[in-house]
Amino acid sequence: VFGPIADLIARLADEGEPLSSEHWHLLDTIVHAIGSRWHEPDHGIWEVRQSRRHHVHSKVMCWQTVDRALSVAKYLGRQRFDWIALRKEIANDVLAQGWNPAIDSFSAAYGTDDADASVLAIGLSGLIDYSDTRFIKTVEHVERKLRSGPVVFRYRFDDGLPGVEGGFLLCTAWLIQALALIGRCDDSISLFQKYCQFAGPTGAFAEQYDPSTGIALGNVPQAYSHVGLIDSALTLEAVLRR
Repeated sequence: VFGPIADLIARLADEGEPLSSEHWHLLDTIVHAIGSRWHEPDHGIWEVRQSRRHHVHSKVMCWQTVDRALSVAKYLGRQRFDWIALRKEIANDVLAQGWNPAIDSFSAAYGTDDADASVLAIGLSGLIDYSDTRFIKTVEHVERKLRSGPVVFRYRFDDGLPGVEGGFLLCTAWLIQALALIGRCDDSISLFQKYCQFAGPTGAFAEQYDPSTGIALGNVPQAYSHVGLIDSALTLEAVLRR
């Protein structure tokens, strides 16, 4: 969760908003934590019931935290050369071990073939450029392996839990943004329009959608589904204005 927190503070700085000493202390604290622990395996954003792995999304969020903290440091006129080195170290690790040539995509975790929608963060975060062939291939891989009709599933590997789930709206929003950023705007707009139709009678979005039954699943309302809608709209607007 450090990545989104740091990104929010950086967005405030980008808008020229005043930042307090508490903002800086928070960033300094979480970057210090990342410097100590980013190399450790974990259970990932989805908290799967497996042994800990080196999840690509987790590493990317560590990179994003340091990257955004450096942006804020520049805004505040502070120098943190140690953070520059840390950002580069994490990026090099992700690019060297997260890319899987066997599937022509970044995988869920180092040394696996598992597809995971969260790896779209590799480009959405800015760790690699949108035009990078590796990001384009990853977008195509996620779409091919995890998209079902109008939604994208988080993953399809065994997570150690019984039962099945629907497509995640947040993951669908990530694909909408990724498609727009790699230049597939028509596909992005089409998927965005389908996304908007998931709103219930009150305008609230659920967490998941079952494409086989047309039934909403999971938490209702789900904040992340609404954030995904907003981020997708903003991304499409920015891309179409270029």
